Amino acid sequence: MATDLASLIDRWNSGEGKPYKGSLIDWDEYEDAPDSIGCMCAQGQVLHVFGGWEPTRLRNAPQSQADAETAKLLNISRAHAVLLRNINDKADGAPSIVLTDPGKVLGDQWSKLLDFWWAFDQFSAADWGNVDAARDAAWAAAWDAAWDAAGAAAWDAAWAAAGAAARDAAWAAAWAAAGAAARDAAWAAAGAAAWDAAGAAAGAAAREIQGFELLGQRGRDVFFLPMFGWTSPAEIPMRPADYGLGVVPAGAAA
Repeated sequence: MATDLASLIDRWNSGEGKPYKGSLIDWDEYEDAPDSIGCMCAQGQVLHVFGGWEPTRLRNAPQSQADAETAKLLNISRAHAVLLRNINDKADGAPSIVLTDPGKVLGDQWSKLLDFWWAFDQFSAADWGNVDAARDAAWAAAWDAAWDAAGAAAWDAAWAAAGAAARDAAWAAAWAAAGAAARDAAWAAAGAAAWDAAGAAAGAAAREIQGFELLGQRGRDVFFLPMFGWTSPAEIPMRPADYGLGVVPAGAAA
């Protein structure tokens, strides 16, 4: 059994303990081989090995709870934890790369995306209310135009940064992870009223960060990122220096 994150990642990369895809745990496989963690997805293995989650808890826990606890254990943002899940569940997904070399998934602006995701994890109910209000104020034809521009720039930036083979993941992963995590965070902080607005705005802002340079070259300003209080990725506060340096094993002092 792995006792640290590096050892667990080595197992993923070698094929031993290769994560299951599709849910936290494959219960049938667990019953056939209860001593193997190969029946668990990447999040499930982190939660079991380092969080002390029993298989029955993995089987029954809401996914949003697993996302939040994985983020806590690894000291990453909830969006980053969602990204780990999304990539793990792809047919050819290699979850280790999400933690060891996220630029291969997110493109060359990966660091600012991680800053962004960490920052909105810290948002209060009032902050999410401001995002909701900004989104309502901008709801017009300009929204659709900015949405299309951000998507096109992110697609092109991902193509250039990650190459043709990874363009789909690089273009879509930030959108999916930021949107899903923002919805979870907004629901927890501000309730259902902020759910749709936060998810849409966070996903589109992530695209703008991915394609920021290309947007500038095309004479377009960011439209969604200012809803979070920043006019450029450079203004987003840096994530903490110990980001991604978990794990705190179950029972250990925090």
